[in-house]
Amino acid sequence: MGDVKVGTASWTDKTLLESGWYPPEADSPERRLGYYAEHFPLVEVDSTYYAPPAEHTTRLWAGRTPPGFTFNIKAFSLMTGHPTKVSALPKDLRPDVAKANVYPKDLPAQTYEDVWSRFLTALDPLADAGKLGLLLFQFPPWFTIRRANKQTLLEVAARCKPLRVAIEFRHASWFEDDNRAETLDFLRTHDLPYVVVDMPQGHRSSVPAVVEATSDVAVVRFHGHSEHWTSKDIHEKFGYLYSTPELREWAPKISALAATTGRTHVLMNNCYADYAQRNAAELDELLRQ
Repeated sequence: MGDVKVGTASWTDKTLLESGWYPPEADSPERRLGYYAEHFPLVEVDSTYYAPPAEHTTRLWAGRTPPGFTFNIKAFSLMTGHPTKVSALPKDLRPDVAKANVYPKDLPAQTYEDVWSRFLTALDPLADAGKLGLLLFQFPPWFTIRRANKQTLLEVAARCKPLRVAIEFRHASWFEDDNRAETLDFLRTHDLPYVVVDMPQGHRSSVPAVVEATSDVAVVRFHGHSEHWTSKDIHEKFGYLYSTPELREWAPKISALAATTGRTHVLMNNCYADYAQRNAAELDELLRQ
């Protein structure tokens, strides 16, 4: 079996800080990240979806974690075609528009290029330290299977080279009927890691849990099964604690997946209180049995 790293999609969530998971002495950002890194070898940074990271910040992350620790970074919303708050853009790149949200088409071409280059440059300290894992590109529910969108995947991967991307879909068309084999073959042909998701079904953004590897690294993300998946309150949306039987059912699937690839990243994204940390620790233990 290849190397398996288990972690969570947050170490700074307000409800986590209030949960008591951190000991009293972990009373600063530096000490909390250090404590987290004592328990897990991997973390996913989701805050970078809402605003691009600063190079100063990523340098601090690199310095506050031990050798071998890995950061996966979620791509900025503008880079995946999601609506993006104008206020989230660097001040000198903000367009003079009346609306609060913009899409790539709303920006001058050079501004869009600058957003990409600054985002990637800000990750240099992590890359230089050998602590940068994958860049997670989670595409929106309207990103359906079609030729133009396949080309987008290739362009994203090319922009990020030599950094590695991981692809997460949020539209079921990629896996309907014969499209499933077509999608997986396309990703394998172009060496693009696919993100397996466990999530609520029956919604516009729902995709099935297709447990496959399409590259030398596999990714599994657990979003929970909250009954409030469509809520705008992220804690209602992700506030789901997996049961032991649920995790026990997933453990052999992950082990089988890891047997087909060199590395596997498993992330708990049910980030409410200490749910993700508790579930990640339990799943890691199950995988070691």
